[in-house]
Amino acid sequence: MKDMQILHPPRHRPQLKKPKWIIILVSLVCMFLVLAYIHPPRDSTTCYIFSSSNCKTISSWLPPPSRQLTDEEIASRVVINNILNAPSIETKNPKIAFMFLSPGSLPFERLWDKFFQGHEGKFSIHIHASRVKPVHSSRYFQNREIRSDKVDWGKISMVDAEKRLLANALKDPDNQHFVLLSDSCVPLRGFDYVYNYLLYTNVSFIDSFEDPGPHGSGRYSNHMLPEVEKKFFRKGAQWFTMKRQHAIIVMADSLYYTKFRDYCRPGMDGRNCYADEHYLPTFFHMFDPNGVANWSVTHVDWSERKWHPKSYTQKDVSYQLIKNISSISESVHVTSDEKRKMTITPCMWNDVNRPCYLFARKFLPETLEKMIDLFPSYTTV
Repeated sequence: MKDMQILHPPRHRPQLKKPKWIIILVSLVCMFLVLAYIHPPRDSTTCYIFSSSNCKTISSWLPPPSRQLTDEEIASRVVINNILNAPSIETKNPKIAFMFLSPGSLPFERLWDKFFQGHEGKFSIHIHASRVKPVHSSRYFQNREIRSDKVDWGKISMVDAEKRLLANALKDPDNQHFVLLSDSCVPLRGFDYVYNYLLYTNVSFIDSFEDPGPHGSGRYSNHMLPEVEKKFFRKGAQWFTMKRQHAIIVMADSLYYTKFRDYCRPGMDGRNCYADEHYLPTFFHMFDPNGVANWSVTHVDWSERKWHPKSYTQKDVSYQLIKNISSISESVHVTSDEKRKMTITPCMWNDVNRPCYLFARKFLPETLEKMIDLFPSYTTV
């Protein structure tokens, strides 16, 4: 036993407690992320370390830093916010401005004449005839043409015509709501119903929805940055109705209109972008999303999935067709990608679910006589 060495237990350094290691590790990771965010990798080797696909940097994982607005953006937002927050001007004789966008004569003028009869003083009519001077059959439409210019389908000239109509209609301080109609539009309701529906609403009926497909955000161009970001890009039908407040904002806007004029056009970056389908839906989604209904009160049938909507012929028109359209109380949007996601939302009028549509298109001129015959029966409600 004496010859045996006394063996002492091995000495171990005291281990750091795990919580300290966790704190140190988290601190190092945070420092690394902050440095990577401030100084993102620029060369391909370093970039590969972070991501082998599309070379995304660490900054793409974090919220984007707030950018400084340009002088033009600040000026635009000040004007827009002041108009939105200004109290509405009361008028003793509120009217609705009916604005017709047409290449020439209005084939349904006689039908509209019946619609307006007996309601003098509650409406005004403005006609933008882009090709030939219209020949009129109704006294309500006599001498109501504004100075017009050429309009090309799908180009910014369509938006220019809309703004031209709004500018002329805004001259009358009694005009409180503005309706854009085409030469193929017909009324689905009587005048009193339309007047009350539009004049006493708390929103503008501007169609606006998010479409991630090629006919939606696929038309977006990065040239619109920084003022118009892709996440705000929206699509919608051009046939709107809007409150006076919103009409003034459209006329006051120059900055965002210019972005769509220059960078949303057919053939832009290999895409076909149409400003009349994207400018107003995007603009109002950015600045007053709660002030628009996100659907149009003008019905159109896209079920044929063509470049243009279904056209109604004489054999299509019946009392039941009109009642079916005018009783629809849900708005349907379908994306243009492979998923073809369908979104169905109830049409809410001042928080009450009501029928969506006051007008419809595209009715061919051959349906005029039949529509006139049916008008008294389908507008009695």
